Amino acid sequence: MEFGIWCLEFYYFCSQIFFRMVKTHQISPNTLTLERLAELINTPHRLELSEASCRLIQKNRAYLERILNDTDTAIYGVNTGFGKLCDISISQEKLEQLQYNLVVSHACGTGDAVPLEVVRLMLLLKIQSLSYGHSAVRLETVERLIYLYNHDILPEIFEQGSLGASGDLIPLAHMSLALIGIGNVYYKGEKMPISELPAEVAFSPVKLQSKEGLALLNGTQFSLAYAVWCTTQANQLSQLADLNAAISADAFQCQLTPFDARLHDIRPHKGQIETAASIRNWLKGSEIAQLEKYSVQDPYAFRCVPQVHGASKDALAYVRQAVFTEANAVTDNPNVFDETDAILSGGNFHAQPLALPLDMMAIALAELGNISERRLYQIISGARGLPVFLAKNSGLNSGLMMLQYLAAAIVSQNKQLCTPASVDSIVSSNGQEDHVSMAANAATKAYRVVQNVERLLAIEFMIGVQALEFRRPAKSSPQIEQMVKQYREVVTTLEDDRYLQPDIEKTISFLQTLSRIKFGTGYLTADSF
Repeated sequence: MEFGIWCLEFYYFCSQIFFRMVKTHQISPNTLTLERLAELINTPHRLELSEASCRLIQKNRAYLERILNDTDTAIYGVNTGFGKLCDISISQEKLEQLQYNLVVSHACGTGDAVPLEVVRLMLLLKIQSLSYGHSAVRLETVERLIYLYNHDILPEIFEQGSLGASGDLIPLAHMSLALIGIGNVYYKGEKMPISELPAEVAFSPVKLQSKEGLALLNGTQFSLAYAVWCTTQANQLSQLADLNAAISADAFQCQLTPFDARLHDIRPHKGQIETAASIRNWLKGSEIAQLEKYSVQDPYAFRCVPQVHGASKDALAYVRQAVFTEANAVTDNPNVFDETDAILSGGNFHAQPLALPLDMMAIALAELGNISERRLYQIISGARGLPVFLAKNSGLNSGLMMLQYLAAAIVSQNKQLCTPASVDSIVSSNGQEDHVSMAANAATKAYRVVQNVERLLAIEFMIGVQALEFRRPAKSSPQIEQMVKQYREVVTTLEDDRYLQPDIEKTISFLQTLSRIKFGTGYLTADSF
């Protein structure tokens, strides 16, 4: 491993040793912040229920059992069938079989396997939702989910199957199979039938009681897990986009006036103001920025960075709020309220509050990638004293010509992925479920857009840093120069044509490592250096 990336990774490893001293996250109502979720994604930890959550779970479960024993009232999904079968009553002695049948019949997903980091989030978010008690599951069932999480026993789940209403039924059914001893799981990264778990972590299957299968399958935790993961990544990508824009602005020898605070104070969108300040901070002390300029006005991809990046920041702020609210919500049906003596059936499983933000997130991120490609296109075009394709001996060498082809292909794919899923709906359950959100499709599309934008920003970073070589001996800002020095220990300056795919992967890895160290749960800024 190259020395520079090794140093960064070693620094990150040491920071993780420190964080592992705090190993427990306590599940409590209304305490799951996005900052905490980011920390839980990046840092190994264990879960435990707070005393308050234990009491809530036990109280509402006891209330449900009392109602079932004392009355013959039909309660949807508890002593009735599901969906269109909601008017069929189920006898008391068959309630356990009803819940088992629900889980196994709904576990029919297909497509690619859900990434394990998303599966882990699904478990965490389902536990959080159940911790309020309104789902009326038994404490033992929640504790078994915690057992899976703490021992890193992750069910095999598939991407395709959820309509984003009635809950993410099919993927959550696959998650729930592990509780009843069916299906495959990943343990220590190895896929195996759950029946073949090593003896030290093996457990007896849970016998689901009244309502428990429905509570596990109802909910938005599949879509939400993707949304949480994408949101944490989106925050980092937004800041990397600002860094790239600053490097590219110096590389293309752009004017600094478009970032003047006075311009943005008279159009005071929050994201626009923040972006202009970010660019100014990155370029503070830059020698290149003080050089004579080639033009009195720069192309929009440089001049309008505050407006474009800022609009994406504002959109992502809305997404963060929606995701935060959903992460602390109860999203199954029906819900039990022991204190007010009520069992209410409604539609909290409907994922429209996630579908719209997920579509917006994909669009906002895709625009960061779109304008990034336009900047790199300008830089390799042979303008402003830079050699065409940044090749030192062009003709014999193609330089970075093909990186623009690559970026263009990715940008085009993003445009296709950004067709909104939330405007779609399709009738299911024989007409009972006649409007659905398609949040799950929005979620998996957003996941791909996040990965694509990460690649696009890595490509622009490669091109921007290469272009700075042709501005020597003038230097960019001290903070950018320090970063370039670290990067050059990982990816050397392009002198002659070479195999570039490894350079792309190394650049992605470098930026990911940089983000983990410098962002933490916050942001990468010029002040980080």
